[in-house]
Amino acid sequence: MTELTNLEFDAAHIWHPYTSVAHPPLLHEVVSAKGVRLTLADGREVVDGMSSWWSTIHGYNHPKLNEAAHQQIDTMSHVMFGGLTHEPAVNLARKLVEITDESLQYVFLADSGSVSVEVAIKMAIQYWFAQGKAEKHRLLTFRNGYHGDTFGAMSVCDPVNGMHKMFEKVLPQHLFAAAPECRDDADWQDSYIEDFKGLVQEHHQELAAVIVEPLVQGAGGMRVYCAEYLRQIRALCDEFNILLIFDEIATGFGRTGSLFAYEQAGIVPDIICMGKALTGGYMTLAAVMCNQKVADGIAADGSGVLMHGPTFMANPLACRVAAASIDLLLESDWKTKVLAIEEILNTELTKYRAHDLVKDVRVKGAIGVVELNKPLDDAMDWLPGFIIDQGVWIRPFRTMIYIMPPYIIDESDLRLLCDAIGNILNELNSTER
Repeated sequence: MTELTNLEFDAAHIWHPYTSVAHPPLLHEVVSAKGVRLTLADGREVVDGMSSWWSTIHGYNHPKLNEAAHQQIDTMSHVMFGGLTHEPAVNLARKLVEITDESLQYVFLADSGSVSVEVAIKMAIQYWFAQGKAEKHRLLTFRNGYHGDTFGAMSVCDPVNGMHKMFEKVLPQHLFAAAPECRDDADWQDSYIEDFKGLVQEHHQELAAVIVEPLVQGAGGMRVYCAEYLRQIRALCDEFNILLIFDEIATGFGRTGSLFAYEQAGIVPDIICMGKALTGGYMTLAAVMCNQKVADGIAADGSGVLMHGPTFMANPLACRVAAASIDLLLESDWKTKVLAIEEILNTELTKYRAHDLVKDVRVKGAIGVVELNKPLDDAMDWLPGFIIDQGVWIRPFRTMIYIMPPYIIDESDLRLLCDAIGNILNELNSTER
């Protein structure tokens, strides 16, 4: 029997994200990666515009992160965190406490972004349970939001436009306000917050927390909105005694132009989730941080035991690399790099606004989005191959063609990515005629 090639075996046996095994997607095998480039099995190199789902902010195969991983794996790759601790976890927690607002003093190290959202939701619900207010168990969020694919996280993703509608009968029923519309504080009108405010006023007695992605909604629509929403929401949460959770899994560690997106609003959440770029894209790790109010509140029933404990919680290998990644970020001129990326994205992508297929163009920090006026579903049989032929790796979804490149990308490679988006638009146009 002839042995199947890697791609043949993959097509026959392996599930990929958001795909059907009955109709396997077109795949490209990556054999190595360095800097901003992926090397494919056929020898071609492509510039990665996705940062491996927004995580590899320093690029691939970075010598400092490699060194951290090698040193840690030679010492201890993993040990349970129940009843034990270790220096990589303590060192990482120190750094997280140092780089976030002084009110965020407690750190829970989880497995992934979705798990961090689960933990944050548990924190909020358990907080109110410990106060003797078990009726406060629902959450409020925006439409067009995305917070992950596990069940608690799915329950606060958009129930209509999201990816999880088939599960609506088994998910907790939370509350969804109209998606944010205002992009600039200068254009703010109080009417923008009225729907959100009305839901808070009507349901505050049963609301445990508000959870939102600050400034940029990710996989739910790649929508950008202004900081005034966050200030208004913080004020409402304070007025009506509701906890505030920020999901900074995608926005954290510089992606929007500040180290964390909440800084641009001048307010702080009670609980914050972070992941993706936490380890520089080397391996899975997430963190949840909370303030003294939440920590003391959970302890108010006399036990204070947060009921969550992943097997690989605070994995030493991941913690060591995450600490090195934070050091690498802070030692670099990351803000200048992100602002330079933003400037080029604004220049290069804005010119596509006039294209027949384009509905909108949005840029925030190192995020560039071209939204089409119709879904890309019919093009997905040929589009991935066409993109690779442009010398880049971009992964469109629904109506979105977007890029979130590593911060180390140079101007020529960034312009190559932007030009590739133009080529995609032109090819889509020609196939429709």
